[in-house]
Amino acid sequence: MLARHPRRIGASLAVILLGTGVTAFGLVPLAPDAADLPVTQVVETVQAMPWQAGKEARSEYRFNLYRTEVSRSSDTAESLLRRLGIDDPAAAAFLRSDTLARSLLVGRAGKTLTAETTDDQQLLKMAMRWATDDDTHFQRLVIERVGKTFSSRIETAAYSVSTRVASGVIKTSLFAATDEAHIPDAVASQIAGIFSGDIDFHRSLRKGDRFSVFYESLEADGEALKSGKVLNAEFINNGKSFQAVWFTDPAMQTPAVPGTPAAEQRKLVKGSYYTLDGQSLRKTYLASPMAFSRMSSGFKMRFHPILQTWRAHLGVDYAAPTGTPVRAVGDGVVAFAGAQGGFGNVVFVDHRSGHTTVYAHLSRISVQRGARVSQGQTLGAVGATGWATGPHLHFEFRVNGKHQDPTQLARQNESIPLPEASMPAFKKLAVNARELLQAASVIGQSRAE
Repeated sequence: MLARHPRRIGASLAVILLGTGVTAFGLVPLAPDAADLPVTQVVETVQAMPWQAGKEARSEYRFNLYRTEVSRSSDTAESLLRRLGIDDPAAAAFLRSDTLARSLLVGRAGKTLTAETTDDQQLLKMAMRWATDDDTHFQRLVIERVGKTFSSRIETAAYSVSTRVASGVIKTSLFAATDEAHIPDAVASQIAGIFSGDIDFHRSLRKGDRFSVFYESLEADGEALKSGKVLNAEFINNGKSFQAVWFTDPAMQTPAVPGTPAAEQRKLVKGSYYTLDGQSLRKTYLASPMAFSRMSSGFKMRFHPILQTWRAHLGVDYAAPTGTPVRAVGDGVVAFAGAQGGFGNVVFVDHRSGHTTVYAHLSRISVQRGARVSQGQTLGAVGATGWATGPHLHFEFRVNGKHQDPTQLARQNESIPLPEASMPAFKKLAVNARELLQAASVIGQSRAE
């Protein structure tokens, strides 16, 4: 380039250098150097403010402090207040003597407390919140200074609802993965329930399986107290993706009376989980009568451990600790609930089309004969009653009185599609759910890597 156009390049450089020189010339300072200017020193006497006036001025800038602490099983009134930075003997005495206030110190540890104090460590207000069985409201214990004394009261308030997202990878079990991802156990149980018609969480999980979930967080004064409903979820099991979205069919809703609080309206909302193409995930039967366990004996010939002879095993056994909840695999009516020979404590449930399920060796029974039960409802608990060498559930599936392999029959379910009239609203929701799950999956994989 330089060899072919020497004059043009040289002229350009000259213009640049000339411009630089002109710029430098223009920046030469015209004012005198500051170091050569005269220096004038001014000295004035400042009158000190009287001490009392200073005290009054300082009192105008009083402020309150807010602190949060978690209770311990070893707490006393003094130790709890000390961790909150409170030095207030009157408050400590009230915590020891007041019936409501004492609940801060008794019961389970791990309760979150918030306190408002003055800047000289005096208690103004303290509150503790806890969840109830109601998913719309929580309760709050408030201790408050009134003049020179304290008062206590219990308030009921509505949750505020936010949405949280989390993802995890299976290494050993679903609960171990959700614990590692800081997902509440209640959400893990919902994930298992949502996909239980497609995934056998006892036998089908593989190391490296992945999941993502969006769920409600029920918050009290900014503190997450309880997990709510799973809104969207994806589970990738052995390379196959299963997705779910919670949808409230407008045609299934009960209109709320005008003026009904939002928290109460939440109770009226009815919905279900669907695949992203509108197929219901609620199938005729669950894959298993227990959320988590392992199958210890299948539907086959086996050597009976008590009778000491080879005979057909007409059901499947699930090993689980005594007390593990046992659930109905489908809607039905309790045909029998009580003790029966080698079954011990047993429940028979009749379903449609001549189907019957049997739940044997229970430690306790939670239903009565003739009761109508719904899918997932607890029937009793695992035990070792009757002919049993240890705690387990014996589960049978019969069609018109003939025994069938439960693991095969439960997989022959058909899902119920949404009504055509509900599809436009559902499709909008499904598009959003697909985008959210895709984003959550990408984030989860990047974290894993």
